[in-house]
Amino acid sequence: MLLALAFALLAGCAGSGATAKRSPRPATYAPPVDSATIMLWHFDETGGSPVGDSGPQGLLGLAGPDTRTDFGRIQRARLFQRTIDSFVALGYTDPLESPVAITIEAWVRVDEFGQYEDTPIACRWTPIESEHSWLFAVLGQNLLPPIANLPSPGDHESLLPAGITASRLGKLLFAFQPRDAGSPVSFMSSRALEIGRWTHVAVTFDSRVVRFYFDGVLDAQYAYHGEIRPSAAPLLVGNYFDPRWLTSFGTTDIHVQSGVDRNPYYAFVGAIDELRLSSVARSSFPYVR
Repeated sequence: MLLALAFALLAGCAGSGATAKRSPRPATYAPPVDSATIMLWHFDETGGSPVGDSGPQGLLGLAGPDTRTDFGRIQRARLFQRTIDSFVALGYTDPLESPVAITIEAWVRVDEFGQYEDTPIACRWTPIESEHSWLFAVLGQNLLPPIANLPSPGDHESLLPAGITASRLGKLLFAFQPRDAGSPVSFMSSRALEIGRWTHVAVTFDSRVVRFYFDGVLDAQYAYHGEIRPSAAPLLVGNYFDPRWLTSFGTTDIHVQSGVDRNPYYAFVGAIDELRLSSVARSSFPYVR
């Protein structure tokens, strides 16, 4: 009896033209995990040092003590500040190597541009020349004293694309060391990031073309034939310094040791969410819009 009444009510609604309301599909959602996903850090932790990986390899990161979590673009995000202990790190592991093709993507919100050459979103690049692999960063002001606090160490000076400093500010930089002998190569986006605005950024390379994307839309592309050189460099997010300064990756209390230059030359200031590395050059980001 009750079941029949329920069907009758539904039929009546249909006959009157009423339709059940559905929640609209969110315009933005987390990227999926697939066979090409190397790692995916949602940064959804409520705090602490460990950073979970939703990818198939389980590549757990460790956050420095000067980062914290807050509301992000999707759920939560990791906040970074201008200090040497503001970073997320992952020690070297074989799955990080993707010399033939790679995609590096994330939601980023830049709160201020760096004083020096750039502020990395993510990189596998150290001061040791044999550990130069790739670097994905936001170009900075490249200031000199007395405007800047200290002179830049110049670690990334050779990676800066040609052009006037003011016209480069806020643009994306992708640099890598080719597998073949030679100097590093670098490329720059056409568009610049806006302060305080969440933007999905991505760079891809398939051994033939470097492409930059903003909010899922192609921004710039450059032809280059070659592969990225593998190296023993760890993955560092939101900062750049000599990883030999870090305490052991085997503990959750990871920080830069005392007795080193603690000026945060390359510290990213802002938030990073949904960082994903892939072993293919993706051309579509349907979860962004």
